Amino acid sequence: MKIALYGKKSDAVEKILREKGVALVRHESNDFDLLISYGGDGAMLGSELVHPGRLKMPVRDRETAPYCPKHSLEWQIDALLGGKLKETSLMKLVGTVGVVQHYAINDIFIHNTNNVSALRYQVKIDDDIYAREVVGDGVGVATVHGSTAYYRSITHGSFRVGIGIAFSNSTELLNHLVLQEDSVIKVRILRGPSELVFDNSPDITPLREGDVITIRKSDKTAQVLGLDVFMCPECRRIRREQRAIGLGDTLL
Repeated sequence: MKIALYGKKSDAVEKILREKGVALVRHESNDFDLLISYGGDGAMLGSELVHPGRLKMPVRDRETAPYCPKHSLEWQIDALLGGKLKETSLMKLVGTVGVVQHYAINDIFIHNTNNVSALRYQVKIDDDIYAREVVGDGVGVATVHGSTAYYRSITHGSFRVGIGIAFSNSTELLNHLVLQEDSVIKVRILRGPSELVFDNSPDITPLREGDVITIRKSDKTAQVLGLDVFMCPECRRIRREQRAIGLGDTLL
């Protein structure tokens, strides 16, 4: 198996793999069977943006995200080489505006470009108008995987099936929604300036008044090994506790 590494601090993974006689190649060559992203959620999303559809294994940086006793870095590598990791297919969203298309594992958001100028937009779900005019910072659509990220920071909740819509700082009393997976969401820009962003990508699409953005489930997916280990609840608990240590004594 040819393995490539993605991430700024992947030396720790490289050392273990080389000790085990694994052939490593540069990810830029595209000549790999598996891409290991080392870092966090951003590294995982970034690796998919660079190499969409290729098999990946996300691993957290142990310096900033300590593991629980069950999931040491060495254990994860041994589980990989022993064929013990489960492969998961993650749904992607596709956002279309004109001839431009963007694909996302987490979410697609439409934001106001100017922080002091609200965005005005209209939302249609399938064949029905949900909101004729919304005034706020923006609106986003998230997958189940992305529901624990930006969607959760807006709604203070997450979901396990379907796709979700979150309204950021809208002046109207709008309910955040969880829709059927095959729902089609259309957003028309009534007044900007605004932009479309997705999955932490630097590829931002500016939007103009009158633009219609269509967001739906894509036929493309992301293939991931060991997602249950990457998102281990106990590992997350330890990380939250360590981040909280000493914060009460920090001078601002």
